[in-house]
Amino acid sequence: MYSTIKCIHVSSVILSFTGFFIRGLLMIKGSELFYSRVTKIAPHIIDTILLITAITLVIMSAQYPTVFNWLSLKIIGLLFYIALGMFAFRFGKNQKIKIFFWIGAQIIFILIVFAALFKPLS
Repeated sequence: MYSTIKCIHVSSVILSFTGFFIRGLLMIKGSELFYSRVTKIAPHIIDTILLITAITLVIMSAQYPTVFNWLSLKIIGLLFYIALGMFAFRFGKNQKIKIFFWIGAQIIFILIVFAALFKPLS
């Protein structure tokens, strides 16, 4: 069961980042697809699955953020990723600022993946 949940989680991570990246490109291009219903709803569905599987994996593995620093690092990174994404797609004042936050969010995402793969600060 753990392997199945982890597979769904990793697939959700890939889908989430791919969607985020494509949405950023659509925003930069000024495409109408950026404002489409699917583009607005799909990330919420994918990210909900991602969060549910993450919580399930934490419970199943008993690797809690208060015990494992790498997991705490991932959670803090996730909060920054969400904040930067919100500024990139909603609150940024102009295109340059939105792109800046979009790139920043991608850097944070890479750090989150790094923490998951290599588990620094264990």
